[in-house]
Amino acid sequence: MKKLLLISNSTQWGRGYLDHAEEELRSFLGRARRISFVPYALFDQQGYTAKARARFATMGYELSAASEGLEAADAIFVGGGNTFRLLKALQERELVEPIRRLVSAGMPYLGSSAGSIVAGPSLKTTKDMPIVQPRSFEALGLVDFQVSPHYLDPDPSSKHMGETQEERILQFHEENESPVVGLREGAWIRVDGPSLLLGGTMGARVFRKGRAPVEKRAGQELFPD
Repeated sequence: MKKLLLISNSTQWGRGYLDHAEEELRSFLGRARRISFVPYALFDQQGYTAKARARFATMGYELSAASEGLEAADAIFVGGGNTFRLLKALQERELVEPIRRLVSAGMPYLGSSAGSIVAGPSLKTTKDMPIVQPRSFEALGLVDFQVSPHYLDPDPSSKHMGETQEERILQFHEENESPVVGLREGAWIRVDGPSLLLGGTMGARVFRKGRAPVEKRAGQELFPD
């Protein structure tokens, strides 16, 4: 049974790294103690790993870099940053299939921001600049829906004339079929087998091709039908 925790953002305004999600993290990880961290979305991978290691140590977990091996870990954490750089590194380091295999066998997968996006079928719902070019847009495919983290609702008072995040997702559905979860900051998705439960404080907006967007709040299933 697959177990995933897909967080929109790792840092909430006014709080420290992962502070807003600590209680959920502890609940999700349970008796897991060894975390394999995938830092490839940022340029400074050593600094990123050190930051994550120090934070998880305060919660009683031992964190090591994915380069040291995934097999000995109890859980995988894929951090945020640039989604194109992350997916390119996963592909080049031949980590896509091992992660799929381990998560399918029950290893918990924790993702934040870019790490949540690559859990879906593709990176087509990222807002990042394509600073590098992966082999393809095909991602891990651990879940069959797309995540659009840091979701911002349209501001009717804004004079900005660019496309809103909602308009971009609707454009995605002009060419693609996968559902998209617009995950606001402070929200996360917890996957326990067939259960897709929304958590956190800010809710989400669920987009399905050919249907009106649906608002979801914490405690609700994302796709009850």
